[in-house]
Parts: sequence; C-alpha cells; structure tokens
Amino acid sequence: MLKHIESIGKTEEDAIANGLDQLGLTRDEVSVEILNRGKTGFLGIGSVPARVKLTYEEQDQPDLTEQPVAKVQGEQLNVPVISESKLQPVEQGNFAESSTDDEMSQAILKFQTGLLIHMGVNAVSTVTREGNIYQVVIHGENIGALIGHHGETLDAIQQLTSYAVNRGRSNRVRIHVDAEGYRAKREESLSRLAIRTAEKAIKYRRNITMEPMNAYERHVIHTALQDFPGVSTYSNGTEPNRRTVVVFNPKY
Repeated sequence: MLKHIESIGKTEEDAIANGLDQLGLTRDEVSVEILNRGKTGFLGIGSVPARVKLTYEEQDQPDLTEQPVAKVQGEQLNVPVISESKLQPVEQGNFAESSTDDEMSQAILKFQTGLLIHMGVNAVSTVTREGNIYQVVIHGENIGALIGHHGETLDAIQQLTSYAVNRGRSNRVRIHVDAEGYRAKREESLSRLAIRTAEKAIKYRRNITMEPMNAYERHVIHTALQDFPGVSTYSNGTEPNRRTVVVFNPKY
C-alpha cells in the first residue's frame, strides 16, 4: 500500500532528511516530490521553508500469531512468537547475551534464541544499543547458512526479528542483524563495485544499470557514489528486481 507524508525544512535536502527521519527509511526507499523549493529571503525576512512529499510503500506485516513459516536451505521453519505481555528476562548462557538490560533487548534475545534453536544452528546472538537502533550480531558454527546468497537469509532473519519484537508497539525500533561481520565485508565489496561501475560509465560515457539489489545494498551504492564526480545515481524497477542506475553526468 502506497502512503505519503509531507515534510518541511530550511532547504529541500533538510526537508527530505526530516521526512526520512520521521519515517525511519532511507532515501532509496521513498519517492520524492518537491512541493515548494523554498527561499531564504533577505536576512531571514520573507523566507519560506521548502516542502516535499515523500511517498513510500508500507509493507503488510504478517500476523505472527499464526506462526509464520520461513524457508532456510529448502526446509520449512516455524518461527517462534513473542507476546509483549509474556516477555521475560533471558538467562545468560549458550545462546544469547546483551550489553543492555532494557525490555527490548531481552525481547530480541528471546526471539533470536528460539529462532536459532528452530533452525538447528549452534550460534550465539549478542545485542548492543545505539540510540533507537539495536545491533544484533550472530556468532557460531555454519554461519554461511544464516547469511545465504548475498545476505538473503540474514535479511529474512532481520525482518522476522523486527516484526516479532515491534508487533503491537507504538514506538517501533530499528534492528540490524549481522553475522560474523558479513555486513561490513559486503559494504566494502559493494563500494568497490560502485567505484568500478562509475569509472566504466565515465569511460564509455553512458549509463549503466546494475544487478538487482535489496534496499540496503542500493543504499550502499548511492552512498559510495554520492560525491563521485561525473556520475549520479537513482533506482528503477520494483522489488525484488529494483536496480541502481549509474548515470553518466559530466556536469554533476
């Protein structure tokens, strides 16, 4: 379902940033329409704020009370459900630990512990918190099975964890799940790919469409090339085949 909000700021970029912060989304996950470019006025007199419209697609969240099923390596996996009213502290042991003791951290650990048990993976989840973002890192054996092709299984684990612990809450938190530093290695690889693609676009003076990537990976590409002279980027297509286009733009 497509939804939109309007946001204002001193400049267009400020208005966009304010809207993204409100939604908790990245630039690549929204379509931007400039409603008013705004003006600074003279010495601040007569200034008009910029106004933008951000359109985004709200994903239908699964009803976790019906025990959703995920597939891992071709096998069905019943995902454990966490009821907010039944949250209990997680015992420190072989499956999970946290550097914080707030309720959300405990909920994340409880879900991750049950998930890893159901997956039959001998692994440990650790949770740290930075503001409103919870970082979950999984360590253990056979981590490749938790990562999947280009991180697809890891993304699924992240989505399931977010759905489970945010369900029924008015103040949602962002959860990032990593495994043995995979995200950082993938970001480095994608950044190198972005630079090579930009150099190729400039060399041959043409636009280049990259392979389909998820929103996180496209964001890495956009970030890597946001200050690269001679090119600009945008995303095109619909999920799961949405692609980043590197545009040859000598005036950019």
